[in-house]
Amino acid sequence: MVVRKAVIPAAGFGTRFLPATKAQPKEMLVVVDKPLIQYSVEEAVQAGLKKIGLIISRRKDSIPDHFDESPELEYFLEEKKKIDLLEEVKRIGHLADFCYIRQRQALGLGHAILMSEDFVGREPFAVLLPDDIFDCSVPCIQQLIEVFREKKATVITLKRVDEDGMSKYGIIKPRPISDRLFQVEALVEKPGPEKAYSDLAVIGRYVFTPEIFEAIKCTPPDERGEIQITDAIQLLLEKQPVYGLLFEGKRYDAGDKLGFLQATVELALKREEFKLEFFEFLKQVVKEKKVN
Repeated sequence: MVVRKAVIPAAGFGTRFLPATKAQPKEMLVVVDKPLIQYSVEEAVQAGLKKIGLIISRRKDSIPDHFDESPELEYFLEEKKKIDLLEEVKRIGHLADFCYIRQRQALGLGHAILMSEDFVGREPFAVLLPDDIFDCSVPCIQQLIEVFREKKATVITLKRVDEDGMSKYGIIKPRPISDRLFQVEALVEKPGPEKAYSDLAVIGRYVFTPEIFEAIKCTPPDERGEIQITDAIQLLLEKQPVYGLLFEGKRYDAGDKLGFLQATVELALKREEFKLEFFEFLKQVVKEKKVN
């Protein structure tokens, strides 16, 4: 089985970023000079996934517009001899083959993934959550795909968390296979430190076998009426193994305001054209501002 397709859920309201997201999708908020969702798309493409299903909802037209060709803009840039910008705009328009899938109701991540069933078909696929930006020498989703090639089973991304994180993420019960790879024996959504199986949390990259769709269909909604993907993975465990991988690299929770700021600063400091000036600016800010 070969992983050829990626699914990126982008249908949520983005309430943590209101009022910025009142009239624009959260996924189009800019980190340095790219919208959040472009980081996930580029990660998928770098891993060889050129067929991408984007789960969107009403008020998200700017997402397909961003990844579409823009003849008027291209003509303008060509006339102004802005060749570097012209090439970048053209590149974005040809990143991948996109399929846009409408999620009419916000019924949870599990439901959003279920919307991609016709697009995916009966083959394994990757899921990338655009809230998470991964800065890795080997793309995070590619690290999962490499495990999938060996195990031929669902693989999820893990990170170690503190007690506070145990109330924010799904937590697995692990059986160690190596320093970074674990077989998942059970998992629970946001259990808190008292009920957590471990300090290993599930974060926003997955490679699923197609059987996840049947598991989602059998997963009852939670008290908020949402279908949690962690609950569906727990059902999947009854029929086939699931593995968890501690990824190598750095991850930013850009769906959180602090994480968004951290991603902006650190990724900006990697940009050759202004990193030194920006670093000097940050040093001056630290010197002038005394935070108590």
